[in-house]
Order: sequence, then C-alpha cells, then structure tokens
Amino acid sequence: MFEPVLRVEKSEGIATLTLNRPAKLNALSLELRSALANAFEALQRDPEVGVAILTGAGRAFCAGLDLKELGGDAGDPARAVSEGDVVRAMHRFDRPLIGAVNGVAVTGGFELALACDVLVASSEARFADTHARVGIIPGWGLSQKLPRLVGIHRAKELAFTGNYLSARQAEAWGIVGRVVEPAELLPVCRALARDMLGCDPATLRAYKRLIDDGFARPFGDALRLETETSRAHARGLTADAIAARRAGIQARGRSQTRS
Repeated sequence: MFEPVLRVEKSEGIATLTLNRPAKLNALSLELRSALANAFEALQRDPEVGVAILTGAGRAFCAGLDLKELGGDAGDPARAVSEGDVVRAMHRFDRPLIGAVNGVAVTGGFELALACDVLVASSEARFADTHARVGIIPGWGLSQKLPRLVGIHRAKELAFTGNYLSARQAEAWGIVGRVVEPAELLPVCRALARDMLGCDPATLRAYKRLIDDGFARPFGDALRLETETSRAHARGLTADAIAARRAGIQARGRSQTRS
C-alpha cells in the first residue's frame, strides 16, 4: 500500500502535518522537502486553517537531510542545500505553527523544530546539531537562532560536539516550552491549537509577524516597530469590537479560574 512521505490532516481549523518516513527517521529526502514546502504553501492559501502542527511518524521527529540520498551517485550537495528550503515555506505561513517533537530532532530536523512558533517535546525527544560532523554549514537558521535562544557558549558547545541534548535539558535551556509524556504530546498540542483558534485571527497573524520581524532587529528598532504597528492596528478598531472581545475574555477567565 502506498504511503505518502507527508501526511496532512485537517480538523476543526487545525492542520496536522506528519513527516512520514519512519524507517528513515523521517530524513529529509528531496521528495519530502518538496512535499513539505508545497503543503505549507497550500495551507497559506487555505482560509479554513487557523493553526498548524508539525510532527513525525515513528520514533523520530526528523533526522535532518537524507545523507544516503545526498551521498549517492545522483547526490548533489549544492543542490540539496539550495533547493527544497522548507524553512522558508514555513516562515511564509502566517498562522501559528506548533512543533510536536516526538523523537530525535537532528541537524536539519533541529532547524525544522526551531522554525516552529511554539515547541512541545515528548520526554523521548532529543536534539543535536551534527552539521560539523557531517561537514555541512547550516543554511536554515540554526547558527543564528540557537545562540539567541540559549546563549552563544551553549550553542557553540552543541555545534562543536554534535552531542545530544535531552528533552528536559532543552526545556531548561529554553528551546522547548514544555515536556510531556509521549501519549500526551499531540493532545497537548491540539489543546494549545484550540486556545489559539479562540483569538482574533487577523490580530494573531499581525502579532506573529510583529514578533518575528522585531526579533530580527536591534532592540530599539524593534520597539519602534511595535509602536508603529500598534498605532496602525488601533486605527482599525471599534469600541463595539473591543467590548465584545472583553466579554469573551472575562468569560474564559472565569472558566479557567473554576477549573
């Protein structure tokens, strides 16, 4: 029976994308990279999808580029690095993207994880940057994102050794937001997705863009960007809309307090 390298399931505004090469630890073949990039481009055009979840089938999240394919007779390292930039497609997706890291996330797989907006890890997840061991320079953001997350010395330790980082250590270092038992991974991510769907969609997209754009700027420039964005957004608000949303927030707060 034919099994696609990427499964895409949609339900109640949530799209779940599952890397589906479990026997290859979901290594990123050219076929899988193309499928993933195309899927995010399609989701970007789908008004029914408000949140996406990215995870892996089997015991791995993603083992990075398919080194067997890359080292084969038809392998072209320059092409592999330059083509199939799935992270670029992920960044163009303007709604929240939750990474459900179910197992190992290595090198390019680590970069896929860091391209998500929110990360939840299974207790069985592990992270590693083996670029230097493989002989490849990262091109999907790992060398710049990781030092900003964990500090330059910790990032260099991971980059220069290729050692694995446990899920709990990744949580302690601020790479993932939380660690849960394997059976709870997707339920927790879906619950977070439903919470996100309760926000105003247009504001949520603008907020994501503001955070991402500001994160790439010096702090002073980022603050000015926030001010400009806030004022521009406020010009489109009405008192009635604010009142309606305030009532919804109060009702949700009472519900959460009781639970």
